[in-house]
Formats: sequence, structure tokens, C-alpha cells
Amino acid sequence: MAKIQQWNGLQTSDAKSFRGTTESLAKRESNSFGSDTDVNGVDNNEVQTDKYGFIEGAQQYSSNAAEDIPPEILRQREAKWLEMLNNWDKWMAKRHKKVKVRCQKGIPPSLRGRAWLYLSGGKVKKEQNPGKFQELDSQPGDPRWLDVIEKDLHRQFPFHEMFVARGGHGQQDLFRVLKAYTLHRPEEGYCQAQAPIAAVLLMHMPAEDAFWGLVQICEKYLPGYYSAGLEAIQLDGEIQFALLKRVSPVAHRHLKKYKIEPILYMTEWFMCAFSRTLPWASVLRVWDMFFCEGVKIIFRVGLVLLRCMLGSQEKLRSYQGQYETMELLKRIEPRYMHETFLVNEVIELPVSERDIEKEHLSQLRRWKETRGELHCKSPPRMHGARAIMTAEPPSRQDLRQNPTIIVESPAPPATTAPATTATATAATNEGMGRGVSPDDKKGKKAKKKKKKGKEGGAEEREEEEGQRRTADAMRPPPAEETTNPYPALAEPEESPSKHGSLQSLSSTEHDTYL
Repeated sequence: MAKIQQWNGLQTSDAKSFRGTTESLAKRESNSFGSDTDVNGVDNNEVQTDKYGFIEGAQQYSSNAAEDIPPEILRQREAKWLEMLNNWDKWMAKRHKKVKVRCQKGIPPSLRGRAWLYLSGGKVKKEQNPGKFQELDSQPGDPRWLDVIEKDLHRQFPFHEMFVARGGHGQQDLFRVLKAYTLHRPEEGYCQAQAPIAAVLLMHMPAEDAFWGLVQICEKYLPGYYSAGLEAIQLDGEIQFALLKRVSPVAHRHLKKYKIEPILYMTEWFMCAFSRTLPWASVLRVWDMFFCEGVKIIFRVGLVLLRCMLGSQEKLRSYQGQYETMELLKRIEPRYMHETFLVNEVIELPVSERDIEKEHLSQLRRWKETRGELHCKSPPRMHGARAIMTAEPPSRQDLRQNPTIIVESPAPPATTAPATTATATAATNEGMGRGVSPDDKKGKKAKKKKKKGKEGGAEEREEEEGQRRTADAMRPPPAEETTNPYPALAEPEESPSKHGSLQSLSSTEHDTYL
């Protein structure tokens, strides 16, 4: 097959299988977008990136494929999403349709990573398994998978600022996430199509969150996709082909006429969730809806692209044959992948979870008649965030938001004894759950004097002596001994180059809070 062009800064990789142990179902010719020397030899001071972090020029048609949202509208959406995230269980239970509409409009970039984690159920999994990722990360891993993972690292979005440097923070975190998954599911191991999925997650969240997001995608949204034999993806290919007959009979007849199997064109679409096919603005919008509504979004995107490219007799006159048709599907017109057009078509396409499940049962019976039982028994597929939350109801504790940036003001240096006494007393009151000001204490003392008369003088002196002893016991350490627990917040001596030291999104400073 000839070359296929991609729109997210990464062209089609070498003709390899998606699994390290399974033959490729749809081979492709290699098409390099530049050697590693070219990538790593770029002068970082001269490199410019777009708003998504891709080196300028790496994404073709990216400027024309993205919507410009006015800042005031974006601020309003952020406020709405913050309110939803603070009361996530109530919104999902009572106002799920509104959550769905807001996902269709697009999640604000500053909150996208956090929203994806909540929608997928990764937040709950993370809270219910504290320290699990760190435990897996500390283990050496299976050598048979580590070698394959290392070879794939530089192929994942090599023109994104996170992954442009070999051995950089982005590639290190990608290796950690993929290795941890092979230890989490040793029966599955590693599949090459998992790498771009994990890379997209790492662009929006720290490594631990990306790991749980990957777990949810592999186990809840696309179960069986990355197992040996790729039976689940082949079965979904037959489901899509059957749905195409209803959505676009012309396209269905054409593909059937030239015996073009679904696995030839939809494998990468589905297994990578279109992250290596669409312009980046469209990828993010598709993923927003995918995390909310489930795999039906992936089916709809594939059906829309097939209907647009093969849905008219006039267009098909020039593509009579298997080779010509495959070439056409590799060169999807940019107007069909435009963010606004694609999202509207996907929303309006009448394909529901019920349609998919009904066709799934039909194709499963046909599979058993022709090929026998499935070798890989996958768990049932969850159709979106609400189904996942219903199947595994979270506690309020699991949904609490834990800020990753906490700024603490250092204690003021001890100057005079009265000031130290007041500070220590206030700290003591605050630690005991009381916020008592000096004026309040004076008022209480006056009332006490009024009530007890002459006896108050001796008691007051005794109380003051007790406060002095408490202050001496709780006096904070000298100012010169206090260290800043957050050196990243200190003033840097020299501002490093933007690309000279690419920071991993696992850094807590990448989690935006308003």
C-alpha cells in the first residue's frame, strides 16, 4: 500500500503489527516524517510550537481545523466545569444529559485532563488503589515487553514538545505508564496501539493519572482490543460494516463489491481512537465525547468518514478497484475532518448503544458459526461515564479533589517575646479547632473578672504564666532553619529554554487550578 498521511504530526509508522506477538492485519509502508537526528538536532531556542504543543508545521491544516472560542466564553465554561467536578456524583446521577451536552461542546483545555479522569472512572480507581502505580513503577518489569516498549517510544508524536527529546521526561513517563500496565495485566502484556493512547493521556495529566486512564480505556471502553489475536477489533469491524449498510448503502455496496475487509482500514482508527488520523483539534473533541458516551463515538466517527468519502456514485467513478479505494480512504479530505463539521455529523448520526449491542450479538453468533468460540473472553463493554459509574458506584471520598499545588507561607521569624507568644497561642487555638483573636481573649478575660471579682487577678496571672509556657513549647524554629518544601515555586536563577528542558506533565504544576 502506498503512503498514508496523518494530521497530528506523526505519519504512518513502519509496517508492523499492533501487537508484539501477533501478525499485522493491515500492513503499511513506512513513511518517515524526519529522522531522529533531525528531531533531536533542532535548536530548541528557535523552535516554535502551536497551542497544542506541536512544533509549528508538524500538523497540516491544524490552524484551519480548530475553532476559536472567545476568552469570556471559555471562562464561563471553566466555571461550569469546576462546579460539576466539585459535585460530580450529583451531576452524573441527576443531570447527566447536561454533562453530555457540555462534553459535546468541548471540555475547557485547562480542565480537560481532570475531566477525562472523572469521566472514565480513573479518579475512583486511583483513590481505591492508593500506591498501586508506585508499586508497579518500582518493579523491574517483563524484559520481553520492555524491549518492545523502548523501541516504540520515539515513534509516539515525535514532533510534540513532550516527546521531541529522546530519553526526555515525556518518553520516560510513557515508558513508566506502559510498563506498569504490563505488570497490571500480565496476561495481556503490551500492544503497540496502547502507546499513542497513553501518550495522549500524558499530554493532559501526570503519569499516575494517565496509567489509570489507560486502565479504564483498556478494560471498560475498549475491552479485548489489545489482547492477543485482536478478536475484539475484528468483531467490531464486522459490526461497523453492518451499521454502514444502514448509514450509507452506497459505501457499503462499494466496499463489498471489491471485497475490502473492515480490518484493512479501521484497525488504526479504532485501536488508537483516531489519535493518529484526525487533526488535533478534532482528536480532542472526539475524545471529550468518547469519555462521556463510550465506544459509539468511535463507531460514529468511522461511519461519518466512510459516508463522506464513499457515499456518492459520482465520487466512486474514479475509484473502481480495491487499491484505488484504499488510496482514497488514506487521503481523507480535510473538510470532512474539520472540528465543527465532524462533531456536528457525529452528534446527529443516529447510531445508539442499543444498535451497537444488537449488532454485536448478531455478529457474535455469526463468528461462532464460522470460526468457533472466541479465544479471548473480554469483560462486557461499558458505554460511557454513566454506565461505568453505575456499575461501580463511587463514594464521596473517592471523588474528592486533591489539589496538587499547595502554597504554605513560612512562619514569621521570632522577634519579640509578646509577638511570639501571640503567634504560638493563635496556632494552639487553631490546632484545637478555635480561631480566637487577641481582642476576643481580652473580652473573655474582662467577663471573667466581672464574674469572679477579686479572685480574678490571681487566676489571670496564673493563666498568663500558662500561656507563656505554652508559647515556649510551641515556638517555631528559627527562620534560617526553615526550608522551602516547594523549590519549584522559588524564583529561578536563570530561565531555561522552553524546549531545552522539556518538563513532564507528571509534574504537579501542569495541573491547572482556577
